[in-house]
Amino acid sequence: MRFEKWQALGNDYMIVEHDAPAFELTPARIEKICRYHFGAGADGILLIEPPASPDLVANVRIFNPDGSEAELSGNGIREAIMYLRRAGRTDVDEFAVGTAAGVIRPKIVSYTECEVDMGRASVVSKDFPDGPADGRGTIAVGFTDLEFQHVSIGNPQCAIEIPGDDRDLTALALGRIGPGLETDHRFPNRTNVSFWQRTGDQTIRARIFERGVGETLSSGTGATGAAVAAFLRGMASPIAVELDGGELLVAIDNDLNITLTGWAKPVFAGELSPEFITELENT
Repeated sequence: MRFEKWQALGNDYMIVEHDAPAFELTPARIEKICRYHFGAGADGILLIEPPASPDLVANVRIFNPDGSEAELSGNGIREAIMYLRRAGRTDVDEFAVGTAAGVIRPKIVSYTECEVDMGRASVVSKDFPDGPADGRGTIAVGFTDLEFQHVSIGNPQCAIEIPGDDRDLTALALGRIGPGLETDHRFPNRTNVSFWQRTGDQTIRARIFERGVGETLSSGTGATGAAVAAFLRGMASPIAVELDGGELLVAIDNDLNITLTGWAKPVFAGELSPEFITELENT
């Protein structure tokens, strides 16, 4: 099985064409492939499928390293977009791809960077079914109850502003507190969680705990959730989101339409060994 490894702000995915694996990509096999040290190692797999309609370049399915399928990934979809362009699947700067979250319309702005029309965010969704109209609530972070903002941007986000300074954000033990927030009973489909702080008039810093992944160096939808929360609390757009892996720019209009700008780069191309494929076939 051939693949390409790409990364965007340290968020790394294996990109696989739909006809590359000679076996079904089951959750157990995806988990085995994505394991670092024992497998190829990745934050997930991007499966490129034939387009469902002639106006699309391709369909992109996004799998987390635990084998679950994600509706959308802001970093992953940029990697797929730049891959499709470099692979010659399109020669135009603006096109469309299908995802489980709907049609995504990017614009290539440089050899490594693109703008992505992420659609319209909402603070009300099936992923927070009992939430109020403003999508706000309180949740225990350690021993402190903090306000959170629910945001749906193709997938569910729980954005939590952390009071204090950067030391307080840095000190958060995401590996300990993240799983309980991800699986809080108010989020029937689990949730991604972003912890953010204001660092300037139009800048925030964020750390991300992704559903089915854990803490990541960056997340495009997580950065978007944090930026929308900041916007709803008075910050002007566009908002630069500083993540451990780098910076993303999130533009938000008054109807919560989102444009996400960032880079994605290839790392290497590879092929799984016959021995590892036998392991996968027996998994």
